[in-house]
Amino acid sequence: MRRVRGVAALSGVLMVTTAVSGCFAEPSPLPTVRDFLVAWQNGNYSGAAKQTNGDRKMVAEALESLPGQLDLAALHLALGHVRKDGDDATAQFEVRIDLGDNGPPWDYGSQMRLHRSGGNWKVVWSPSIIHPKLGKGQRLAVVTETPQRAYIKDSKGRSLTKKTKVEIVGVLPGQLPKPDTTLDRLSKITHLDKDRVLGRVRSAPPQEFLPLVTLQLPEQAGVAAQLLQVPGLQARTRYLQIAPSAAGDVVGQLGPATAVLLQQVGAPYQPGDTIGVSGLQVLDQRRLAGTPTVKVVAQDPSGKGSQVLYELPGALSQPVQTTIDRKVQAAAESALSGLHVPASLAAVHQATGEVLAGADHQTDGKNQAFEGHYPPGMTFSMVTTQALLGYHQKLSAEVPCPPTYKVGDEVFHATGSRGSTFQANFVRSCPTAFASLYRSLAYQDLQTSASRFGIGVPWTLPLPSFSGSVPPPANDADRAAAMVGQGGIEVSPLAMALAAAAMENGTWKPPKLLKDPSAPQPIQPRSPDSDAISALLPLLRSSVKSGPARSANLPNSPVSGVTAVVPYGSGKTVSWFVGFRGNIAFALAVEGKVNASAVAAKFLRGASG
Repeated sequence: MRRVRGVAALSGVLMVTTAVSGCFAEPSPLPTVRDFLVAWQNGNYSGAAKQTNGDRKMVAEALESLPGQLDLAALHLALGHVRKDGDDATAQFEVRIDLGDNGPPWDYGSQMRLHRSGGNWKVVWSPSIIHPKLGKGQRLAVVTETPQRAYIKDSKGRSLTKKTKVEIVGVLPGQLPKPDTTLDRLSKITHLDKDRVLGRVRSAPPQEFLPLVTLQLPEQAGVAAQLLQVPGLQARTRYLQIAPSAAGDVVGQLGPATAVLLQQVGAPYQPGDTIGVSGLQVLDQRRLAGTPTVKVVAQDPSGKGSQVLYELPGALSQPVQTTIDRKVQAAAESALSGLHVPASLAAVHQATGEVLAGADHQTDGKNQAFEGHYPPGMTFSMVTTQALLGYHQKLSAEVPCPPTYKVGDEVFHATGSRGSTFQANFVRSCPTAFASLYRSLAYQDLQTSASRFGIGVPWTLPLPSFSGSVPPPANDADRAAAMVGQGGIEVSPLAMALAAAAMENGTWKPPKLLKDPSAPQPIQPRSPDSDAISALLPLLRSSVKSGPARSANLPNSPVSGVTAVVPYGSGKTVSWFVGFRGNIAFALAVEGKVNASAVAAKFLRGASG
């Protein structure tokens, strides 16, 4: 797990800071030393070999192999003192090797011996010129030691991952007859950067198994089967604790380090590493995975006698602790599991804003519980009502609920039982009653009321999330639609769960997903109008006790909330329940016409049972 350059670029001007000692006349050994180092630094290996007394092909191959053995990014050489003693001389020089990943360069000093014969100076070739501790027949290699990945934990410190069977596909670098062909097929199947993987393979110890792809079974069994048909690839079966056991969209998944993901997580990870690809696994990749310790070693072809020449210490992995409550999360997942359409549920602690659960069902891997964009419909009535109460709307005032109400080209429909007062039609979630009051409220006041419930304010989470939006109306039809939570108004289940928490607690709190490391919030708590809250609480309880949300009515601890079925898009429908019971405030959105109150009841029984 380092950096990697497919083909190292050796460039730059030789730094000459030379002092020549000894009393001698020309010819001087200095030109030979200089020509050797310049040629070596600039990749002219045959030119460098000509300045030595060794077998030119062997010397050129030894120098040329260095970039591959280290997968280095750059090599810089600086000439130091040259000392002459008769027909012999010694030249010192400094080596700076950039191993990439924005890490510090590897600096060390080396030297070469020279001998004059027939009036010409030649470098006396030895592998120790490359590094003073490199012996005959040895090569350099890069060894990485990766910390065990830390766990993502729930609110009580228990892991949110479980063991799963994996196939670790990799190579024995020294047993690859055609590395280029093998890795070309690997890259086409996995979308890994072939050149960078090739650089990694060439720099690894030849005799040690090098993992390149970790595949979870049975989900990725097809990919594993394809890879095992590639000559040169091998597999090791293991059981690793990396699969989400709950809150899968929050925890996230692991996968191969593709070029796109590497741009996101940055150095020192490289193709072939197993890194986070979604959720907290990718957003907290560096903390959860730590960083590898990178060692440059000199070793025999067999791997024996390895000697560490350079070590760049990594960082230990650290766990991430979330606010997820295992029991509440399990109840949310269970409540949605029986549905045949996409659905999402978010639950928060009503007093703290801590996220207790985030569950998604059939959403194609999208975290709709946090990111969903849905019209809230009549679940938005608590926002509208708070604003209307500021305009002295009386709960007992007569506000009819006609079957239809038209504003411009927009026609609103009421279904089910209808009341004659504002209070009764709140409980019955009557859209036509609320739409008829659009002239009673300025848009700015509706937007202000929404912001007091946290809708549309810039709160953030470590994971992508949507706080909602309340856009300005274009006309009277949009104004009327906004009164019933439509007309371009959108929210996520999490945004509505937080709004419900504000109803129960009296203060809106921004969401919190992580306990450690803590994540700062740019927004402060805010309070809806206390008189409005006092007036709304009995209405929300009545909606569940005797209104359209009565399927959520449970014994013992009372449930409060509101339900809605909202058309949107091209023939789509979202069914909502937004409410609270005890310390749990929650919102669920189901993409289809279902009894959301019954789903809410199932969730609450599991969360409190």
